[in-house]
Amino acid sequence: MSEATTVRIKKGKVVGVQGPVVDVKFVDIQDMPDMHETIVVTTFDKRDVVLLVAEHLEGNIARCVSLASTLNLQRNAVATALGQGLSIPVGEELFGRIINVMGEPIDGKGPIVTQKRSFIHKDVSKIEMNVKGVGAGKMETVETGIKIVDLLFPVVRGSKTGVIGGAGCGKTVLISELIHNIVEEHDGACVFTGIGERIREGNELYYEFEQAGILPKVMMAFGQMDEPPGARFNVILAGITLAEYLQSTGKEVLLFMDNVFRFVQAGAEISTLLGRTPSETGYQPTLSSEVGDVHERIKGSISAFEAVYVPADDTTDPAVVAIFSYLDAVMVLSREKTQLGLYPGIDILSSSCSNLNVGVIGQRHFDLSQELLRMMTKYEELRKIVAVIGIDELSKVDRTIYERARKLQNFMTQPMFVAEAFTGRKGQYVKRSETLDSVEMIIDGKMDDKAEDDFYMIGKVEA
Repeated sequence: MSEATTVRIKKGKVVGVQGPVVDVKFVDIQDMPDMHETIVVTTFDKRDVVLLVAEHLEGNIARCVSLASTLNLQRNAVATALGQGLSIPVGEELFGRIINVMGEPIDGKGPIVTQKRSFIHKDVSKIEMNVKGVGAGKMETVETGIKIVDLLFPVVRGSKTGVIGGAGCGKTVLISELIHNIVEEHDGACVFTGIGERIREGNELYYEFEQAGILPKVMMAFGQMDEPPGARFNVILAGITLAEYLQSTGKEVLLFMDNVFRFVQAGAEISTLLGRTPSETGYQPTLSSEVGDVHERIKGSISAFEAVYVPADDTTDPAVVAIFSYLDAVMVLSREKTQLGLYPGIDILSSSCSNLNVGVIGQRHFDLSQELLRMMTKYEELRKIVAVIGIDELSKVDRTIYERARKLQNFMTQPMFVAEAFTGRKGQYVKRSETLDSVEMIIDGKMDDKAEDDFYMIGKVEA
């Protein structure tokens, strides 16, 4: 059943344009559109521009944010308020397609014809969930095939996992590998939302999915770097709306968002253009509520993976901290690790995961993960000592821990399917049980006779 209803169309006129912010005046106060209502204006070159109401001003003026370029938009142009919010098409027809924030196809494959449409702005408290038992009421983990993720950051159905890192640390590669492995191995549906990232990356991602044969299981919504802040800010809601539709059909849904920081950044741009006084750190005063509203809609059988850009590698940045507070697991990508060739370059001591407990993963998995973390913590202490006095000066016990930790560090690297063209190494999917067995062998000293290089970029350890 479509959410669209019969509405009263109201007319106004454009009285001001400042970049992507447009002021529309209505004659009668009764004609004033509600917040998030859609207004359409036609430019003199016959192009329709969609606006969303952001504020009400004195004099029956609705201040709106544009979802497309306002070039050639004239003063006194007729603005038509559609009497409803922004809706996008939903349905099985969206698999393998790319839409923009307005639900229009941007992949050159022709129109998308569906029976249903859904509004992207919703009251969180009124969203119904139909999970049909998928992960409902129990902490059920999803195997990803990536060793370091399955061991230290177990993904629980319905959880939110953040992939944090600065520019060039490998966030998109890790997200792409997660999509590849989970879609290949699990009978689930996937939604990818590109928020304010480069067009080149979106183009490459599309063809990588096509070559891997997983495109028919993925829906995509893109609001990219060249688009106005209104499109980049709202496209995250379009992606969540697609995920909510899939959840309502009883599917296990994986929602990937790249990059959530760009959503916050677009919100800051809009806030500035609307003339709001920024907070002490320069971000919008509504930062916490905007991040909260988005994350509150991700629930039920929707498992979310969020790439989060960290400006200047500063994890204390207010936007990053606001996003952190809603995540069940945080994987911090370290520039130091990637420079050493350790991919994925996750800094396990700076990262955290609330799902790493006995009730979720079992006693053996928990014990191995804690022992690995203990050894890596000790290794970081010893590494500084070895840099000064050399490894020969360590005690026998410390040297053993140091060498095993080096092997574990190398073992946590993995050749990825989506990076085969760059590395020349065939990607590997490693089962969780194989990862646990391999880690146990290294920790127990059964691999002490092997060189640490033998553990670099491999799958499981061969006994």
